[in-house]
Formats: sequence, C-alpha cells, structure tokens
Amino acid sequence: MLSQKVVLTAPNGMHARPAGELVKLVKSLDGKILFATPAKQVAASSILALLSLGLKCGTEIEISADGGSEQENLQRVVAFVESIKE
Repeated sequence: MLSQKVVLTAPNGMHARPAGELVKLVKSLDGKILFATPAKQVAASSILALLSLGLKCGTEIEISADGGSEQENLQRVVAFVESIKE
C-alpha cells in the first residue's frame, strides 16, 4: 500500500460534481483507493463516503492506493485532486 498527503486547494472544497468525477476515475482503476482525514477513512469509490468527509479548502487528505498499479493509481488520483478548481 502506498500513500501520499495532499492539501485540497479547491475554493469550494469537495462537493458533488468533483466527487462524482473522482468516483468515476477511481472505479476505472484496478486497485482500491482510500481517502483519510484525522477523523475518518473512506473508500473513494463511493460519492456519499467522500462527501461525508466534509472536505473543505485547506483540508489535508491522506490518499492511499492498494492493489493493482499502486504507484500509477496514486499519481492519477493525487493529480485529479490537485486539479480541482471549482
């Protein structure tokens, strides 16, 4: 399992639209992706689970990839989170 911390810089945080796009990306990958905050850890394959984290601008998230092409999967998800601008 590989993991990386990233700070969410999207001004509106993680809301329904980017969460839905993230879920589509995660479901296309060949491993499991987890998002964790100090309070909670969830599977990134569920939009409701992602939204339950209440991720706001400036929140630090630990993203973990397990199974499949871990390094590539982790890089793709981190790049997606860093690219959210709305």
